[in-house]
Parts: sequence; structure tokens; C-alpha cells
Amino acid sequence: MPVRIQTEDFDLTAEVAGLRARNPKIGAVACFVGTVRDLNDGSTIETMELEHYPGMTEKSLEAIIVSARERWPGIEVLIVHRVGKLYPLDQIVLVATTAAHRGEAFASCEFVMDYLKTQAPFWKKEKTEAGERWVDARVTDDAALARWGIESDNRTVE
Repeated sequence: MPVRIQTEDFDLTAEVAGLRARNPKIGAVACFVGTVRDLNDGSTIETMELEHYPGMTEKSLEAIIVSARERWPGIEVLIVHRVGKLYPLDQIVLVATTAAHRGEAFASCEFVMDYLKTQAPFWKKEKTEAGERWVDARVTDDAALARWGIESDNRTVE
């Protein structure tokens, strides 16, 4: 299954091995693993809580994969995204792509992550020493998506 939303951690090595086993024509694998930072906007992060809308989130991620495959035919994509309470250094998301050549693998992986960051329906709440706060989308995330010719439908903050 190319999209999974889960509370449990993932094993990068096992996930990549499973992805590679799907296609013997693979010449390149590109991976991105996002982790919980211990500091954001000058505040120490104690925990991060990720929420999503079941069903809608999976469909959104599957649409991202379809868009990536339209740009880079022949690629394989895997997205694993965690939800629930996470702590600094915990893995949040894995985006892995395979392609015949490294350029396609790198570009498609970056595209999927840029698209996911702005368009997937996830909500993040950080717990800091000052209390809890929701994390808004950022202008830099929208700019990353715009370079692919896609306009974000999210409101952004500085």
C-alpha cells in the first residue's frame, strides 16, 4: 500500500526494501524522513500532537502520488505519516520514491514532500513551556510548492 497513516514508528530500512521489491527496473531510491524538532519559533518543544481526518487524508495523499506519477511516469512512491503524540527526534513522515535514474528519484521525492507539506490535511499542535499552540502553514512551504507550478490553497504566516 503506497499510503499509510499510523501511530506506530516505521523502520526506514524495511520500508525502502519493500518499495524496492515492487520494481526490478529501479536504479535509484530517494528518501525523506521528517522528524520532530526540539525547537520551533524560539520555543522548546516538549511534544507534538498530529491529527488528521481519516479517509480524507489518505485520499489527499493518494492524489499527490497520482500527480507525481503524471510528472515522472514509472516512479514508485511510498508515504508513511504518523499521527498522535510525538516527541523530539521521533520520526513523523517518510516519503520514498524510486525511479530508473537518480534525477527522477530526487525530484519526485521533493515534489511529493513539498505537495504533502502544504496540501495534506494534517493538523499539528505543539506543547511548549508556554503552553499549547497550533502550527500554521508557512510562506516558505507555499513557495516550495509554487516552484512546481502549484498554488497552495492554505493561508500562510511568516
